[in-house]
Amino acid sequence: MIESTKNPTVKRVARLKQRPEREETGLALMEGPQVVRELLAHAAATVEELYCTSDGFDRHPELAQAAHAAGIEVEFVTDAVLAAMADTRTPQGVLAVAHQTPVRLREAFVEGTRLAVVLDEVRDPGNAGTVIRAADAAGADVVILTGTSVDPYNPKVVRATTGSLFHLRVVTGVTIEAALAEARAAGLAVLAADMHGEPLPGTDLSGPTAWVFGNEAHGLSDTARGLADRTVAVPIYGAAESLNLGTAAAVCLYASAFAHRA
Repeated sequence: MIESTKNPTVKRVARLKQRPEREETGLALMEGPQVVRELLAHAAATVEELYCTSDGFDRHPELAQAAHAAGIEVEFVTDAVLAAMADTRTPQGVLAVAHQTPVRLREAFVEGTRLAVVLDEVRDPGNAGTVIRAADAAGADVVILTGTSVDPYNPKVVRATTGSLFHLRVVTGVTIEAALAEARAAGLAVLAADMHGEPLPGTDLSGPTAWVFGNEAHGLSDTARGLADRTVAVPIYGAAESLNLGTAAAVCLYASAFAHRA
């Protein structure tokens, strides 16, 4: 058991909260029982280390069983040590370190891809994680984060995805031009969510589609808007000024999902 917060392992793991450390090592923090459950179920081969408090181990025996089945050793730590490693103020007793698994853009659009998401310069971790989760729920295959979008392995993004990060092909660090060119080459129409676009109801969504969602504060860039086949708006029927990014994206993605299954 690791009992001291001054242990070099604790400091090494804690540094993964910082993007430069994640980029240098290719590792990331996976925190909380739901995230670790999905990690073990869908990407166990990427797990480098798994830490549990005694209480966390007792409350989540299925995680210990899944780790054992995958040949992963559980390292016990004290509550104070886990708190020092974790990004949250009140960690839930389990934390893993795993290798990141982004895919190359040219590998993202495999045959049969019908729904993809492009996040263009999206900076907020909670929003990015929520959209990734919504994309997974709606049956999307691919999520692309362009330019200086938030790192999908930011601990806040990882938690917000609740494990959906491990169900999708995720691409990072590409230009909007490259992302949309690849989507078109794969036969997907490019629709950009924009408050000045055509109303979502009535839009033909039956074909394979790549949805583009822009920055929270500034919306779509002129470049993204110009590259889209169409811009589409989620109508506001009440008195609300607007929808936040996560909600608007969920509405758009589910509209596509319903159309694909009609």
